[in-house]
Amino acid sequence: MKVSTVILPSQRWREARPMWEQAERYGLHAAYTYDHLSWRNFRERPWFTMIPTLVAAASVTSSIRLGPLVTSPNFRHPLLLAKDLLALDDVSDGRLTVAVGSGGTGFDATTLGRVAWSNAERHERFVEFTRTIETLLREGATTLAGTYYPIVESRQLPGPVQRPRPPLFLSALGPKTMALTVEIADGWVSLNTSTNSEPGSTYEAVKGQVAVLESTLERQGRQSTTLHRVLLDYEGDESPLASFEAFLDWAGRYRDLGFDELVIHWPIADSQFASDPAIFERIAVEGRDIVEPW
Repeated sequence: MKVSTVILPSQRWREARPMWEQAERYGLHAAYTYDHLSWRNFRERPWFTMIPTLVAAASVTSSIRLGPLVTSPNFRHPLLLAKDLLALDDVSDGRLTVAVGSGGTGFDATTLGRVAWSNAERHERFVEFTRTIETLLREGATTLAGTYYPIVESRQLPGPVQRPRPPLFLSALGPKTMALTVEIADGWVSLNTSTNSEPGSTYEAVKGQVAVLESTLERQGRQSTTLHRVLLDYEGDESPLASFEAFLDWAGRYRDLGFDELVIHWPIADSQFASDPAIFERIAVEGRDIVEPW
């Protein structure tokens, strides 16, 4: 089982750089960041954008994988994003993983002065956005007659370092987005959270998501082992960073559900991601090696 981290883009680079460098020294599989214009209670705090942050991180690391967790249609056009991601894949020498979600309903949804999309339009845009990104990352020349994101004679040269394209993960909780994930993605991301239709504990909610995913894989004729599964410790009723033992218990339960990669947040004081740096370090250094053999 792989252990990764999310480093929020909430500090100036002179303060953030040591975190990205340390994440690699810890031996973590990947270091991701959020892709927002601002986010929840960080709105009045520093917040930088995803692509420059990851390019800077790529320039001071050499082995750890990097990427957005997740990017979305909320304020991005897929062609411009794809060009930026191809540049990031190049700068990182093929260490990019692209995770895509439908986007939240917070500040990003209205900051550009538009009315927030309905649930139906949000889903339609997510599907078209994701299919477009997948195509643009793979093809050198593209024309697409999209409803929301038409592309006319674009060029993506010289193309990605990783062939046929960088790994694509989708954040999916519902049956429609899971079907899309099984169809085109290399990985699935669960946010370790529940929806109104999933009563009970976070674990039971994620277990239900896994059951839907498994049935979708079977229905679409794809082998279960071909889809990488990522669990982001986002929110819920669990506290895996409370102690090293709590992490091992948490990791073991989700490993048994079939997850390949666990993502925990880099500690941020005075926030919902505050945790003991010493515990985090022990998890980063020792947790993976202890969890793997179980």
